[in-house]
Amino acid sequence: MSDSSHITVVLGHAASGKSRWAEDEVDRLDGAAIYVATARIWDAEMGTKVAAHAARRGTGWALIEEPLDLATVCAARQAGEVVLIDCATLWLTNLMMDDIDWQAAALKWFSAMSDSPATFVVVTNDVGGGVTPDNAMARQFQRMQGQLNQELAALADRVILVTAGLAQVLK
Repeated sequence: MSDSSHITVVLGHAASGKSRWAEDEVDRLDGAAIYVATARIWDAEMGTKVAAHAARRGTGWALIEEPLDLATVCAARQAGEVVLIDCATLWLTNLMMDDIDWQAAALKWFSAMSDSPATFVVVTNDVGGGVTPDNAMARQFQRMQGQLNQELAALADRVILVTAGLAQVLK
C-alpha cells in the first residue's frame, strides 16, 4: 500500500475492526496524528466505547470533536497531518437527526478534503449487508449511508474493507 494516498476510506460492518485498522494505518503513516471524532455521547454505552477508543489510541493524537462540520475541520488541516475521521456513519446520523441536508454537507466536506494538503483516513460503516430494516426511517438511513459510501469510495484513492480485523484492498 502506498503512503502517497491522499484519501483512504475504511469500510466495514459494526465491530469489524475498521477503527483499529484505521488507527494502525495513521500510526504507520508519517505525520502528526489527528483524530476527528463525530460521535455524540447520548448514553453510558457510547461513553464507554468512546473512552475505549481514546485509551487504545493513547496520548500521541490530537483530538477534534466535531459532529457536524467536517468541511471546516478538513479545510483547516495542513501538510504533514494525518487525519482520522471516525466516523462518517455517526456524522450522517447527526445530520439526519438535526434535519440538515447531508448531500450539500458532503459536497463541502469532500471538496475540503480534496483541496487539503493533509492525508485523510475516513472510517465508515457498511450498513447494507444485513436485513432490510423494518421501519421507514431506518430504511432511509440505509439508503443514505449506501449513497454516502459510494461517493466516498469514488473520491478516495484507496478503499479498504475490514472484516474480522482483516483488511482487503478494494481500490
